[in-house]
Amino acid sequence: MRDSSSSATDTARAAGRTVALGMAAIVLLLGATGVLLFLNLPSAGAFNARVESIFVENPLTSQAEVRLLEILALSGTAFSETLRSYRVVIFVLLVFATALLLATLVILVMLVTLNRRMSEIERAGIQVTALVIDRASRKVWLNDMEFTLTEAVVETLAALAEARMDGEVLSGAEIEGIVSGRSATDCDEAAGATRIKRLRDALGNQIVSELLVKNITRQGYVLAIDRKAIRLA
Repeated sequence: MRDSSSSATDTARAAGRTVALGMAAIVLLLGATGVLLFLNLPSAGAFNARVESIFVENPLTSQAEVRLLEILALSGTAFSETLRSYRVVIFVLLVFATALLLATLVILVMLVTLNRRMSEIERAGIQVTALVIDRASRKVWLNDMEFTLTEAVVETLAALAEARMDGEVLSGAEIEGIVSGRSATDCDEAAGATRIKRLRDALGNQIVSELLVKNITRQGYVLAIDRKAIRLA
């Protein structure tokens, strides 16, 4: 089975390829659209060329006709300038649309990658490199996070840690028996479940605590930590 680092690397590479292909597809699509659009737009000098052909094909003699032709020529010039400005506006809009689509693609890929990574974390459990429990000061260090807990919560966590070091799974009744000093047969399963809930609440982050203290159906509770990372003081 591949380790988590290899899986993360493969995921990052797949996401990178997806982003590159998506960007290329977007650029090609919008580029083709822009080319077709500009090819189908009328030429800026089309109107003036038409007016010139009218002048060549139809000899104008009266002053009014010549004046009308001049007005048409001026209108053609105005039309040409307007069409040039439209081309610039269309080009800017295409660039803006390309940027928005690329940004949207990157965000979507980031969300997909994050969701996959969260799924991997949920399957593998929280990555804990060090768990230090100091009963005397009622302090717990989880990686680089420090917690000050009540004595009962510290004892609950210590019981789970000792069981994890021995490769055991504790039921709710066994947890209650260890913390209270009574026999597990005289303890209620619900009392141990209540202690687990208080431990999770004391750790604060619900996601982290749920991944740290796992509930195995019909067996009991166990810390999802490498036993070599646990230290009791």
